[in-house]
Amino acid sequence: MLRPAVRPLCRATVFGAGAVAGFLADARFGDPRRGHPVAGFGSAAGRLERRLWRDHRAAGAAFTAVAVGTVAAGALAADRLLAHRPLGRAALAAAATWTVLGGTSLTREARTIGRSLAAGDLTAARERLPHLCGRDPSALDGPQLARAVVESVAENTADAVVNALVWGGLAGTPGLLAFRAVNTLDAMVGHRSPRYARFGWASARLDDVAGWPGARLTALLAVAAAPEPRTAWRVWRRDGSAHPSPNAGQAESAFAGAVGVRLGGTLRYGERVEHRPVLGRELRPVGVDDIERACVLSRRVGALALGTTVAGHVLLRAALDGMRRGRA
Repeated sequence: MLRPAVRPLCRATVFGAGAVAGFLADARFGDPRRGHPVAGFGSAAGRLERRLWRDHRAAGAAFTAVAVGTVAAGALAADRLLAHRPLGRAALAAAATWTVLGGTSLTREARTIGRSLAAGDLTAARERLPHLCGRDPSALDGPQLARAVVESVAENTADAVVNALVWGGLAGTPGLLAFRAVNTLDAMVGHRSPRYARFGWASARLDDVAGWPGARLTALLAVAAAPEPRTAWRVWRRDGSAHPSPNAGQAESAFAGAVGVRLGGTLRYGERVEHRPVLGRELRPVGVDDIERACVLSRRVGALALGTTVAGHVLLRAALDGMRRGRA
């Protein structure tokens, strides 16, 4: 009589163990240097785009639905196929978690730029910045490069770590992989350009929706991990909604307060210039040493997010199981 009641909790624990293993694999190895599944998905999505591209939103919505739906359906089928094989299911969750997380690669890139700046090598730092973000580094000086790195670490902590874990906590392995598909499509077609202004609309909006919970959890965890939580909380609550992105400003403002620096201002993306609100206007400008502080904060936030989402997954499955038994 107890077996049906225990089974959902056991499945949730199996996923949690796999997620922890995948997180540790990312911490130890970072992204695979060759044959990364996300790169493979990007190539397949690129081929699909060439077939479906039309200069209107309906075509873009169809593209997004097919690309994300295929990934989600495949992950769900694999998860169900392994439903009675705990080790296989844990291995699937571990592989998916390792695939979708990018926290270690993020901080490695940031620290590489930080070392170049500390050595006074602006050329090397400028050459490396495009690995982190899309802004034009050619005219940036040392403090501007450092600010770009800290902002990228903050935003990508949400995108490359916390959001994926949040969707894993909500929907298991299919949630992990579906979120990474959504985020990858946004990077491919969600930006503003004549080609993607309409076609990329659906991918961009879906990424905004999918990124909403993780961005706010990132901010909360950054506050919790900050040396001075009151400052981080004040800057986040005051400036988080000033950013033009509904999600990026949450992480960036909390990181600004947690690291104790001023972020935002004028940015250049090729020929396009953006004048963004300043986050943490009363704080000091970013220095080279703040890159390391942001990286340490990012790793702490990632670890806290893992614990929060795994525990949330187990509690959610237990609650859903209790509701099913109550209706029976």
